[in-house]
Amino acid sequence: MSKSPAAAPVAGRLSLPSALAFACCYMPFAALQLSVAVQLPAFFATQLGLGLAAGAAFGVVRLIDIPVDPALGLFMDRTKTPIGRYRPWMIAGAPILMLALYMLYQAPPGISEGYLVVWLLVVYLGMSILLVAGNAWASTLATSYTERSRLFGAMLALGVIGTVTCLLIPSIAEKTQHTELQGMRAVGWFLLVLAPLAVLIAVTRTPERIVAPPPGHRFRPGDYVALLSRGNVLRILAADFCVTMGPGWMAALYLFYWRDSRQVSLTAASLLLALYVLAGLAGGPAAAWLANRISKHRALIVSTSLYSIMLIVIPFLPKGQPLPAAIPMFCLGALATGFVVMVRAITADVGDELRLEGGRDLMALLYAVTSATTKAAGALAIFVSFWLLGVQGYSVKAHALNGAAQVHGLELTFIIGPIFFVMLGGASFLGYKLSADKHADIRRQLDERDAVYAESPITQATTGGAVESVVARPNP
Repeated sequence: MSKSPAAAPVAGRLSLPSALAFACCYMPFAALQLSVAVQLPAFFATQLGLGLAAGAAFGVVRLIDIPVDPALGLFMDRTKTPIGRYRPWMIAGAPILMLALYMLYQAPPGISEGYLVVWLLVVYLGMSILLVAGNAWASTLATSYTERSRLFGAMLALGVIGTVTCLLIPSIAEKTQHTELQGMRAVGWFLLVLAPLAVLIAVTRTPERIVAPPPGHRFRPGDYVALLSRGNVLRILAADFCVTMGPGWMAALYLFYWRDSRQVSLTAASLLLALYVLAGLAGGPAAAWLANRISKHRALIVSTSLYSIMLIVIPFLPKGQPLPAAIPMFCLGALATGFVVMVRAITADVGDELRLEGGRDLMALLYAVTSATTKAAGALAIFVSFWLLGVQGYSVKAHALNGAAQVHGLELTFIIGPIFFVMLGGASFLGYKLSADKHADIRRQLDERDAVYAESPITQATTGGAVESVVARPNP
């Protein structure tokens, strides 16, 4: 049945079941992101015998992978198929990710560094496809200023569930008398099942609508150069880099800090980390609530300020007692999750502004570029923080004896670095002008233009097992 854009399922308020169905696609990405950052390096270094070469492999792959996301965004922005623009990319990304997951988590002992590099590249490719397509698709599902905060909050909340599960599986394996190797194999099987299931739910239960550019518009490569010269785009990139760099910096030094400075056990530190991650279940919805009341950019500024305050509190807590740190760690985790919600939602708003002014839908490219800055920040957070520890004579090796001066240097590095970058990320949006009212006017103009310049057929919205064509026709 044909419908006008106004009647299309995606034009109104996205129902909670639909939002949760689409948000499922974020679960495997968030879970795998944690596992790749925390679990896989140790797995290949110790259980599979690669040693320090594993760290070098992860670093090289991250640098190689950074340009992939902008390239994917370019191709996605040019995609037009009978089933939509982003749906086919999601469908294609799932099997790529599944193959790489099997080859990494079920790898036999004694594999080479080259083996690790190849399959890390493949797993990052699959992750990038799902993330870029998912973020861009989400921006078309929720077109209003408030709905975007709500949808991205749901995506982050479900991502936390996947992340916590990845953290718990090795512990459950240990308590049931299984080896560390078997525990990591189980993590792999969990991800291998979760990825296709989550994508299947998202692509079969979520509508998609793509609007055409006005007649006569032709894409030029110089359009992307112009994109990166826009003030609001630069704000997004700066904020995304900084609010990723801050928590990433803290994560890189986390275990060293809690062991040598706070003098707590590895088990206690791990439980605090699990609490930090679980806080995302509250942080995503809370960030959306705050953003819809004081605006997204102000909510980001408030959140980065509170994050810094919570981080300053930690050094003044009693040493050797993890319990008093529970509340600050919970707050830090909730606030860090909120950073992602707000930056992604602001990116969608800026994408609307750019499409109104230039006539070109660059949403996928915008999310691809922010994904690239996220990767760059993640890689630099480890490199810079470890380099600073080395300058101060601190040793990260197991059983190393560090003196008081080295531990003090660790404490300063752990606190100052994240605060500097997180506050800089919030400051990136000082003077930001794209308010809720202005965005509502942009959406009104876009909806009016889309009613005239719409492509047919646009997509197929799959609901309840039936495929419904969402076709927009120009007004007579």
